[in-house]
Amino acid sequence: MTTDTKPHLTRPHVRDLLRGMIRIRRFEDKCAELYTREKIRGFLHLYDGEEAVAMGVIPVLGPDDRIVATYREHGHALARGIAMGPVMAEMYGKANGCSGGRGGSMHLFDAGANFYGGNAIVGGGLPLAAGLGLADRMTGQRNVTACFFGEGAVAEGEFHEAMNLSELWDLPVLWICENNGYAMGSALVRTESQTDIHAKATAYGIESEVVDGMDVIAVEAAARRAVARIRETGRPYLIEARTYRFRAHSMFDAQLYRDKAEVAQWRQKGPIVRFQGWLLENGLIHKAEIDAITAEIDAEITEAVAFAESGEWEPIETLTKHVMSEDRPAPPAPQPAQERIEISYREAVKQAIREAMTSDERVFLMGEDVGAYGGCYAVSKGLMAEFGEDRIRDTPLSESGFTGAGIGTAAAGMRPIVELMTVNFSILALDQILNTAATIRHMSGNQFGCPVVIRMATGAGKQLAAQHSHSLEGWYAHIPGLRVLAPATLEDARGMLLTALEDPDPVLIFENVMLYNMTGEINANAGAVDIDKAAIRRPGGDLSLITYGGSLFKTLEAARELAKEGIEAEVIDLRTLRPLDDETILASVARTRRAVVIDEGWRSGSLAAEVSARITEGAFWRLDAPVGRVCSAEVPIPYAAHLEYAAIPQVAAIVAAARAAMGKG
Repeated sequence: MTTDTKPHLTRPHVRDLLRGMIRIRRFEDKCAELYTREKIRGFLHLYDGEEAVAMGVIPVLGPDDRIVATYREHGHALARGIAMGPVMAEMYGKANGCSGGRGGSMHLFDAGANFYGGNAIVGGGLPLAAGLGLADRMTGQRNVTACFFGEGAVAEGEFHEAMNLSELWDLPVLWICENNGYAMGSALVRTESQTDIHAKATAYGIESEVVDGMDVIAVEAAARRAVARIRETGRPYLIEARTYRFRAHSMFDAQLYRDKAEVAQWRQKGPIVRFQGWLLENGLIHKAEIDAITAEIDAEITEAVAFAESGEWEPIETLTKHVMSEDRPAPPAPQPAQERIEISYREAVKQAIREAMTSDERVFLMGEDVGAYGGCYAVSKGLMAEFGEDRIRDTPLSESGFTGAGIGTAAAGMRPIVELMTVNFSILALDQILNTAATIRHMSGNQFGCPVVIRMATGAGKQLAAQHSHSLEGWYAHIPGLRVLAPATLEDARGMLLTALEDPDPVLIFENVMLYNMTGEINANAGAVDIDKAAIRRPGGDLSLITYGGSLFKTLEAARELAKEGIEAEVIDLRTLRPLDDETILASVARTRRAVVIDEGWRSGSLAAEVSARITEGAFWRLDAPVGRVCSAEVPIPYAAHLEYAAIPQVAAIVAAARAAMGKG
């Protein structure tokens, strides 16, 4: 790493630049050949023609600086110094690949090189990079995060959200747009009203410049200026490198959108031809030296192919490895009871946030209106005055951007609590939750984790109509790589958050809106709780009523009504929706021989359907009746109070389903 802002064209330096570009080009030529031989499969996006960008930018970075790449990241990985053998093995999908064979061509990771992987989602890596920069900003580190993306990404909302966040929060991120003129098969002029991408950054107040992306020296000079500026100011900088990819978008691409003459014209001014010709003309390198470099690279490629060919396939027995961390803290030990105090659900969550932030400086809260406003449901009211604007961080209304930023800070070692105002807003952040938070451990072969906690309000009952009354917990419980919690009691409202913040994996917490005002007594020293087990909230021997979240107290009331008829129902609070506690569920059903599942989600494809299926698979021969379900009606939640009431599970419906299971319907 150097702070010098001008390239020094010494013989060793120019030789390294040329060698780096030739090395990327010939490696990818071999990859294309191996693809035609079906050694490499899936999508293969080649970097042919863009080598000057990687070699101009990445060697300028220091070892502690971070890199977020695109799905066309082989050149970035090689320029960063990731060994060619593990890169090639990853392309094969072998266990000795740099991501353990779990990422493939589009997802090369290397924690030792601070290489945070390629990203197959266009624009998907930008919020992650913003989060990495935010972690450095909050911890006072002087690192730079370099984020590469193509010109197609600028049409994505995540580009604009990340630009806004990086300028708003002064994030030390170097944004590098590799503008190759075509977003897959659509020319930039057909898809963007403003084709000067650097102007888009300027509109956000970000310092930016355009550079000839086919000129490695020009790119290096721009990168040196940008990195020096970021280290000086701690603020973002964007480079638009105007380049061109000579090959198709991917190996599946027939390239019907551009003619061969255009490609041939660009090849004449390609970065290797151009730089190599200039070096030869000025006597800075000789033909024999180029031949020697090429032979040396070809030998390295041969060794890399042999390394990949000789690598082992990961055994099928380890298929589910690295979905979640195997190194989780032990469940918290129960604390001796102290005096009981009166508290609300809302206050219990706030106390957990306060305790976590007091005991761990890595913990911070971010989300819409969590600071000055105090949170939509007043959970964080007063915390900004207590902890400051840096740690109680108001965000723009850009769910994908700030959720992705939270994920990035977690990947960098922070412990963020991301608050999404309501569960329906979380849909806007689904890309980041599903494609980054839930996958980064698996795709990186366990090199990167994501200990983020994402909280959101869920459920109906406040006459907020169809767009603010969803219960989508079951959607998220479908996704491997996430832990999904639904605290219903005061103890869980406080304790689950504390335990979740110690978890090495992403945890989603769904807080039912009808519980915030609930009050009761808990122990004054109530703390972290086990988040792996369901809880028996009421024992009984006649049937099992299985529920979670906002439906728990309706279910308990139904159980009391049933008891008046001589039916003793056991009430199971699932608490954790992913992974489900099959042991507790099946043990209860084995005792009672009957079950009804109560779920505020819609019936079709519901969490209740999943629980019912597991009961059928695991306890069918013990059942004396079909498993019953009480779910929300198959209708968007209405506004009118009487219709809303009728649309979601209520006590009478639970009692009726229980009677039917007992043969008394």
